[in-house]
Amino acid sequence: MLCPHVLHPVRLAAACFGLVAATLAAPDAEASQSLRCNGQLVGKGDSPVALLHKCGDPVYRQPVCVSMLQLGWIVTPYRGDGPGAVLANQCVPMEEWTYDRGPGNFLGIVRLYNGAIESVRDGARLR
Repeated sequence: MLCPHVLHPVRLAAACFGLVAATLAAPDAEASQSLRCNGQLVGKGDSPVALLHKCGDPVYRQPVCVSMLQLGWIVTPYRGDGPGAVLANQCVPMEEWTYDRGPGNFLGIVRLYNGAIESVRDGARLR
């Protein structure tokens, strides 16, 4: 879903600085993890080939749409002060692979983006 907010370039710089400062100050909600398979680790930045080699096929694959803030520029002949900046939430297509770690363990959920592992997190605990 697109949610543009047109900002003046100076206000945009201030908004971006505030956003970056808030992001750096906040604790990482999805801490960087790794997935252990057959005594080997896979983690952020590894390729899907390495993931398949070390962990095998997942029990479930799902395409997901992840909302990310994107910066764009609008150029129109009606604005006298140059192009206008636009911040918009846009859908970034990714894929999630789910691995069953066995009874009593959490599912391992690996998010893939642009040919690499983007994140690893725990899912529900199996009984």
